[in-house]
Amino acid sequence: MTEPLVTLERVTIAFDDRPVVDRVDLKVHRGDIITIIGPNGAGKTTLIKAVLGIQRVTEGSVKLARNLTVGYVPQHLILESTLPLTVRRFMALSGRPGSECQAALEKTGVGHLVDASIHHLSGGEKQRLLLARALARKPDLLVLDEPAQGVDINGQAALYDLIRQLRDQLHCGVIMISHDLHLVMAATDKVICLNQHICCSGYPADISHDPAFIETFGQPVAESLAVYHHHHNHRHDLHGDVVSGAVTDDNHQECDHAHH
Repeated sequence: MTEPLVTLERVTIAFDDRPVVDRVDLKVHRGDIITIIGPNGAGKTTLIKAVLGIQRVTEGSVKLARNLTVGYVPQHLILESTLPLTVRRFMALSGRPGSECQAALEKTGVGHLVDASIHHLSGGEKQRLLLARALARKPDLLVLDEPAQGVDINGQAALYDLIRQLRDQLHCGVIMISHDLHLVMAATDKVICLNQHICCSGYPADISHDPAFIETFGQPVAESLAVYHHHHNHRHDLHGDVVSGAVTDDNHQECDHAHH
């Protein structure tokens, strides 16, 4: 296997001698989509800040691949409401050439909004803009903190589908934090349940049966996830609707959703 993009070894982060993250091991390779879930206060954002290099670890180590480029999508875009700012200008602030910025906007489906005011964008459009800004860096690793925050349910499905497509196109690694458990189970390759320490981790289909997962999220949530199936053999449009029609390959088939 190729060298990991990120390697965390027994990472502990403590504030006032109280561990917020406790002895976490994690490796992320190209092509991985790893989602970190857990209750509020579990240390999820603190952990990814350590990956980003903006949070010092108390113990353990964070090792990044040589010349690693990281694209980061924060939870929220906070801007002064009176500040006039178009999508084009916002992307220009990334320091990347205009052609690369436009290409990134096209990849995330918002290229047509280049002259729009940021203040007039929907929640889903803002998240796609933040994703485009991260893509303009041509990242080896995407770090996404609640990427579907403020996006309606249809838009969430489309956004997670887009993240998978980008992973396939760019062959990058992805670390996500999310609370949208049902959608995450469909969108990720591996789930890590964090509650200061790693309670459990594994494939989405297996994680809902783990006693530590049930203890953390409760039996009703575990049971609802255990019967949830979502096969990624279709495409969503910008509004989150499944693109209809006959299929010509594995990436353009209609999907099968089963809820019991």
